[in-house]
Amino acid sequence: MASSFYTSGLVRAVAFGALLATSSAFAQNNADTVSALNRELLSHDSATVVLGQWCASHHLADPPVIRAQRDRDVDKPADRRVRTRLNVTSDAPVRYRHVRLTCGDHVLSEADNWYLPASLSPDMNRLLEQTDTPFGVVVRPLAFHRHRLKVTRLLRNGDGLPIPHAVLRHEAVLTDAAGRPFSYVVETYTSEVLAVSR
Repeated sequence: MASSFYTSGLVRAVAFGALLATSSAFAQNNADTVSALNRELLSHDSATVVLGQWCASHHLADPPVIRAQRDRDVDKPADRRVRTRLNVTSDAPVRYRHVRLTCGDHVLSEADNWYLPASLSPDMNRLLEQTDTPFGVVVRPLAFHRHRLKVTRLLRNGDGLPIPHAVLRHEAVLTDAAGRPFSYVVETYTSEVLAVSR
């Protein structure tokens, strides 16, 4: 009886250890995946381009097309902080666009974007208002550059289950070829970017 009890306890201990090891490996894999995405984002001016490449290389959808699902019910007027980022006065027109960037069924990121319509062409403004074209695609002719203000890792090393909905956040200002700010963005990347590791 004692031997049976000991064996049973040993089996449970081994199983628990294996579970911990699997959970630790899963958590590390997720953290590594977020780190890989972050490195790609830091090396490009366009987050849309990075997400498109990510979607394609990890086979998240066929075809791997990034679309912007705009939420017109969300509105965040530009406050003093936003206007300071954009270097405009309190009476300058600033438009706001909240979108979910998707690849197939995966919502890879959510973005808050304040931009200056006067800095864009009429066609660019029309596309942003009337289509699901991502911002980075629309403003590509401006030969823009991204100036990162803040990067926040929301999924930390060692984090296991449950995985948070938001795993990474970037805050940046986009400037045109002449160095003039025209967009301030806060991009939050979701756990759907981990679909490759599940």
